[in-house]
Order: sequence, then structure tokens, then C-alpha cells
Amino acid sequence: MSQFFQIHPQSPQPRLIHQAAEIMRTGGVVVSPTDCAYALTCPLSHKDSIDRIRNLRRLPEKHNMTLMCRDFSELSTFAKVDNSTFRLLRALTPGAYTFILNATREVPRRLYHPKKRTIGIRVPDNSIMQALLAAHGEPILGSSLILPGDSTPLADPYEMKDSIGYAVDLIIDGGFCGFEATTVVDLTDDAPVVMRVGAGDDAPFR
Repeated sequence: MSQFFQIHPQSPQPRLIHQAAEIMRTGGVVVSPTDCAYALTCPLSHKDSIDRIRNLRRLPEKHNMTLMCRDFSELSTFAKVDNSTFRLLRALTPGAYTFILNATREVPRRLYHPKKRTIGIRVPDNSIMQALLAAHGEPILGSSLILPGDSTPLADPYEMKDSIGYAVDLIIDGGFCGFEATTVVDLTDDAPVVMRVGAGDDAPFR
């Protein structure tokens, strides 16, 4: 069974954040709160952990998970950003958006789209996730906690404990954080294209 941490949503306890980062650093799969829903997360360097998330969600091999970054400067290390994209990202990060961008050479090949060399990247506006990213020291892979057959992410950590506690290493109870997925925006063409409307306001792209 997984471990279960109750972490304060506004003032995360450093001791618990450190323990959560250690679990992740060794390849653990962690259920983490974000600014719009809970997510399955793992380190980007552990293929086995990525496969565990794919299997739990029954995702196809070519499905790309999202790279969660601590801030804009970290995002720009893993994605190619031109001047117009720079201004847009600065205005909307952190926030409940996933941006599809062209990947840089810093992104491992198995993580980006095999034909387009694109990657989904976001900067979450959530104190627990930001603290976990800082303690982990590098971006984290994430996928919304939507189980097969469901249309929305799980929102109750105790329900998660009962339903998937056997399949993950840690569940972080950070309180209610919503049950909408992110708004997904493709920024690889000349004009932004909204691929999915979610928690993030799509008004800037209309």
C-alpha cells in the first residue's frame, strides 16, 4: 500500500515535502495536487515509473505526459520559445494551462511526440506542487488522475487511497483542488490553437 501524507495547501510542511521528494527521486509514483486537479507524477528519468502511470491509466505508448516545471526559466530549457511565445507564456504562467511546444535537446527522446518532436509543458500554480518541484530539483512528469472509464479526475484523496493505493507509492492529500483538466494550447504554429478547454481561461486565444 502507498504512503499517505496530509500536506497543508498554503503552507506545505518542509519535512513532508522532503520525504515526498525522496520517494519521487528513487522512482516513486506520487499522486500530487495541482492548481486544477490531482495528477499522477513521477521523475522524468525513470522509465519504469512512466510505464506504471501509462498502465494505470491505460494510455497508449505514444501518449505524451506533461512536463511540469517550477518556473518560466526552467520551461524554456526544455522547450523552444520565440519572442511572441515568450510574451504569452510570461502572461499565463503559472496557471492551469498545458502548452504544446517544440522540444529542445534537453528532453529525452521517449518523452516527446515521435514525429513532431513536441512536448506538453506547464507551470502549475499550486503551493504543494511548487514546493515538491523545488525539493526535487528538476521537472516532474505528470498526467491527470483520470482512471479508465472516467471522464473527470479523481478529487477525493481518501477515494484514491481505496481505489489506487496499491499502484502508487505516495498519495498527497492537499485538500480539494478541483476536477478539471488543464486547458491545452498548441503553440507550435503561427497562431495559438486551443486543443482542449479546461480550467484555464481560453479568452486570450479567441
